[in-house]
Amino acid sequence: MRSNRGASVFSPRNFDGLGSPDAIRQTLSRLVKAGKIRRIRRGLYDLPRQHPIIGQTAPDIMATVRALMEGSHAQWQFTGAYAANALGLSDQVPAKIVILTDGAPRRVSLGKLTLLFHRASPRNLFGAGKPAGLVIQAIRHLRNDPDISRHIVRLRKRLDTKTKSDLKSFVPKTPVWMRPILQQIIQD
Repeated sequence: MRSNRGASVFSPRNFDGLGSPDAIRQTLSRLVKAGKIRRIRRGLYDLPRQHPIIGQTAPDIMATVRALMEGSHAQWQFTGAYAANALGLSDQVPAKIVILTDGAPRRVSLGKLTLLFHRASPRNLFGAGKPAGLVIQAIRHLRNDPDISRHIVRLRKRLDTKTKSDLKSFVPKTPVWMRPILQQIIQD
């Protein structure tokens, strides 16, 4: 899975016990004004990263969703094009990212990007929050892709033993059409 090195998304909750809530908010506000951190949205901040060509990059989506879901005890899982992109199977980066959850549905705007949290049944949340769940959602998205065999080979090479083990345990619970694809991915 791809990860943005140095990406960190945090909220004032991460500093509980280090000062009064007002002092923490004031310090974060000063750091934003000084350009040391970026305010993604109310109560969420990150360390801005610079790209040599495009300048400041967008916030890390995975870290942002983790921060949004922190403390909610709800399961969540990326779907569709974003799942395929996160696994390196697609270059497509959607403007609206759909996240399945057993928590409250909501819409979160992050500048030009929109996160849509949709309520989902437990059968659609196998492996929620884990790489194996991301693989299941990416396969669901790429189901009719003529290059599915190339994606299978790529996943077979890239996935670690733990992810393959998780996938193996999920195979009986997945739709019948998906089982042979997952079997090909997890085979040695």
